[in-house]
Amino acid sequence: MTIDIITPDRKVFSGEASAVTFPGSEGQFQVLNNHAPLVSTLDKGQVVVQTASGQQTFMVDGGVVEVLQNKVLVLAEAIVA
Repeated sequence: MTIDIITPDRKVFSGEASAVTFPGSEGQFQVLNNHAPLVSTLDKGQVVVQTASGQQTFMVDGGVVEVLQNKVLVLAEAIVA
């Protein structure tokens, strides 16, 4: 699946992933290939992206995620260092 992580001022990540873990406002959840369509709000926490070359972690300060037809779009309020 493809994933894009975007903040209001820049694109943080764009690429292929096999799994993504999110800090949902109702609890942590994971998205895999061919996941059902989904829209969810995110709390402050780690977004963990599993790619073919390894794992990348991004600290988000809240936001929204949309999953549709193997495309994941993360609109993060901010990426915290």
